[in-house]
Amino acid sequence: RNMHQGNQTTISEFILLGLSKHAEQQKVLFVLFLGMYLVTMVGNGLIILAISLDSYLHTPMYLFLANLSFADMSSISTSVPKMLMDIHTKSQSISYESCITQMYFSIVFIVIDNILLGVMAYDRFVAICHPLNYVTIMKPRICVLLSVIPWILSNIVALTHTLLLIQLIFCDSNILPHFFCDLALLLKLSCSDTVVNELVLFVVGLSVITFPFALILFSYIHIISAVLRISTTEGKWKAFSTCGSHLTVVLLFYGTIVGVYFFPSSTHPDNTDKIGAVLFTVVTPMINPFIYSLRNKDMKCALRKLVNRKIFLPLMP
Repeated sequence: RNMHQGNQTTISEFILLGLSKHAEQQKVLFVLFLGMYLVTMVGNGLIILAISLDSYLHTPMYLFLANLSFADMSSISTSVPKMLMDIHTKSQSISYESCITQMYFSIVFIVIDNILLGVMAYDRFVAICHPLNYVTIMKPRICVLLSVIPWILSNIVALTHTLLLIQLIFCDSNILPHFFCDLALLLKLSCSDTVVNELVLFVVGLSVITFPFALILFSYIHIISAVLRISTTEGKWKAFSTCGSHLTVVLLFYGTIVGVYFFPSSTHPDNTDKIGAVLFTVVTPMINPFIYSLRNKDMKCALRKLVNRKIFLPLMP
């Protein structure tokens, strides 16, 4: 539907084409993404519950992990439920207001993940390189600040992009070849001049990627240097194993964001954009619980306690 304003026609809704145009693939996609969504929600939900109920896990590292898990649950919830509903109802439309809202929150949670990865790397840097001063440096006030800052900054970034986007006019087409309202595609679809928007996207995107990644790089250079000075092989392996798990997620997360958002969207085929978006909005939130927590002895112990307490089952007489 279009709304006429004088000689201009503005879009009141968009059409999301989804991941595939083939009808026979829709059932497969529905089952696949429903499964990934449920795994993500259950996995991250268990992490948050275990951390909140086990006083042994009330430490900075697990506070940041709980924040990351909540951000991951929120991130996948901005796009996948809408996509599943579209497949089920065979409706691909989304209102202009809903599209802008979806874009806003997708930016918020991507930026939060970004900054939290840097914060978690810094926490490990302090723990490994300055163990005697860890409690002094990572005191409660600092931990709360490091947890709140990502949420504030992410909303500022999302609000900036949103306020610039709503100034644009969409008049020629309302078809988005994606499964959610992506900022880069919306800019490409607009018939207004998007030079300012593209510039802000580049500058803000560069800052959001560069500063957390620089913090991660700084932290791990010092961590590796400290680990190499450990005398026992067992100690070195334990430390490097932890670093390897974190770096796996870092490479997956940053690699896909750089490929999809950092470079101009016109240089990428639609399928590449979709694959990249699925990786960091669906796959990464799903595997984070396994990489960060389910391989962690303390977390395994907390989850066992959770199951033994039968927290999910009604009390038996």
